[in-house]
Amino acid sequence: MFLLLLLVPVMNRAGSGNLVPAMEGLHELYAALNLSGKQLSSEVFELALKGYRKLESDGKLRNSSILTIIDFSQSSKSKRLYVIDLLHKTLLFNTYVAHGRNTGDEYATHFSNKSGSYQSSLGFYITGEEIRGASVGLSLLLDGVEKGFNDNALKREIIIHGAAYATESFIRRTGRLGRSFGCPSLPPEWIRPVVETIRKGTCLFIYHKDENYISHSALLN
Repeated sequence: MFLLLLLVPVMNRAGSGNLVPAMEGLHELYAALNLSGKQLSSEVFELALKGYRKLESDGKLRNSSILTIIDFSQSSKSKRLYVIDLLHKTLLFNTYVAHGRNTGDEYATHFSNKSGSYQSSLGFYITGEEIRGASVGLSLLLDGVEKGFNDNALKREIIIHGAAYATESFIRRTGRLGRSFGCPSLPPEWIRPVVETIRKGTCLFIYHKDENYISHSALLN
């Protein structure tokens, strides 16, 4: 793995309540964001908002205006990361994101919370501080908040970072994205704007149609 260096200190605190409409208003929000046209299903969107609501109501989010969704049920050739500004009802970023090398090839199929598994972990995370990885540069800490599914994320050094294998050119050469040690890796040109947008206490949801997770997640049940 890599050595994590230089934690950036806390600077700001942002957030606001009631950004997400009642269930009957979710279809309007989904349509306003044009998520169907970006391949994110309404079912995944509703699950993300369900967990987000619980974290927000429990006071766990320092910045509740931003929601990030990673849909690992999609092909790695799809732009399956979505950064949503709930306050302004805007899709800020939609780009590629790689999964772990032992999670699958083009498609993600296996997930783990164990160190050394080189697999991605499902569930809800709260974003932390910017860091500088010794080998990957600007990165973002992720705190997994779902026991048994992703609560080893900090110990495993699961971070958002940039990677040359998470690019469209890599897809053209190989037919799929490359894979990480378990981190959600982004195209290098997007790492700074994404990190600066979602850092310091926002909600991130990594989804897959995994029945064990969906049935046992404390935030979804």
